[in-house]
Amino acid sequence: MHSAVFLIEFGAILLGLGLLGRVAGRLKFSPIPLYLLAGLAFGTGGLLPLGASEEFVAIGAEIGVILLLLMLGLEYTASDLVSNLKTQYPAGIVDFALNAVPGAAAALLLGWGPVAAVVLAGVTWISSSGVIAKVMGDLGRLGNRETPVILSILVLEDLAMAVYLPIITALLAGVSLAAGSATLAIALGVAGAVLFVAVRYGRVISRFVSSDDPEKLLLVVLGLTLLVAGIAQQLQVSAAVGAFLVGIALSGEVAEGTHTLLSPLRDLFAAVFFVFFGLHTDPASIPPVLLPALALAVVTTGTKIATGYWAAKRAGIGVKGRWRAGGTLVARGEFSIVIAGLAVTAGIEPELGPLATAYVLILVVVGPLTARYTQPLAAWFTERRQTGGGSADLASGATAALPEPASRER
Repeated sequence: MHSAVFLIEFGAILLGLGLLGRVAGRLKFSPIPLYLLAGLAFGTGGLLPLGASEEFVAIGAEIGVILLLLMLGLEYTASDLVSNLKTQYPAGIVDFALNAVPGAAAALLLGWGPVAAVVLAGVTWISSSGVIAKVMGDLGRLGNRETPVILSILVLEDLAMAVYLPIITALLAGVSLAAGSATLAIALGVAGAVLFVAVRYGRVISRFVSSDDPEKLLLVVLGLTLLVAGIAQQLQVSAAVGAFLVGIALSGEVAEGTHTLLSPLRDLFAAVFFVFFGLHTDPASIPPVLLPALALAVVTTGTKIATGYWAAKRAGIGVKGRWRAGGTLVARGEFSIVIAGLAVTAGIEPELGPLATAYVLILVVVGPLTARYTQPLAAWFTERRQTGGGSADLASGATAALPEPASRER
């Protein structure tokens, strides 16, 4: 009887997610907010709370995060990663300064304390690689000059997670400074070792994994990813970061074949992940934090646009490309939910989970809109100011508070 209830519940979840995905596709925006709303509807305090399938959904959610980061890692080679670190790190520093600080400040203003401040800083800092990649593909911008700048910032954010997530894990666990430092040292050592192996022996790993049989390739890659993710988590490194580094180690035909095989699985378990987060958030807890979430969304929309604009200007991209880069980076999603989920599980601050959910819901809807309309709106405002007799340059004004980049626009 229990298995029958489980099959009914889980089947209904998947069917509902499929229908919501179709609706999002018709409306041409990310399905993530609909998945979160579905979780809210069927979770604690929702319309029809689930019971039998909740444990399986929790495991599926963890696999979803691992697959999201594996697939992101497949988009880059180890050499690209090292090159990005060398050339784009100033953009990563500006990104952190402009987007993490508002989250930390908001938590302190709300009286949540320093640990919650570090958590909320991560929530507002990291853009959604999944949503952004989909938006760029939908808008036909993958070949644009500003696209490498956007991808570089996303890679730097994902690499920063290799440092940030162990720190958060230690803080949430309440370990001592010595134990936390040891955890961070182990995390950095493991991440560095895996990255070294990926750079030096990526081709060897790819040959080991390679197979002409799709079934064998799927089993080996998925098994290797889960194994490394599990070992990484056991060593106090995020399982998601371990999966990301596995993706980087794979290259060539293996990466292409893996991407094709695992894309449906990623989409399935990623949807389950977003539902799982919604399941653990009481819908009644969102209205009290809606105004702070909205204010934070407005501020960090502006700071992300400024970040992308400055980074693209530093790379010598034209004004239109700068605005497109800034608008594209606005969306938050999977990593913000992962970070907030860690805090919710640890029971740090009851309102942090609802605020993060509301914040992501707002920006995952606004993000595709800013990607599409930031540049046309900036051009319209600039034209209005010029025809109105004003000599101020809107484009330069948007980044007046940022440091002047070393290279000039070509």
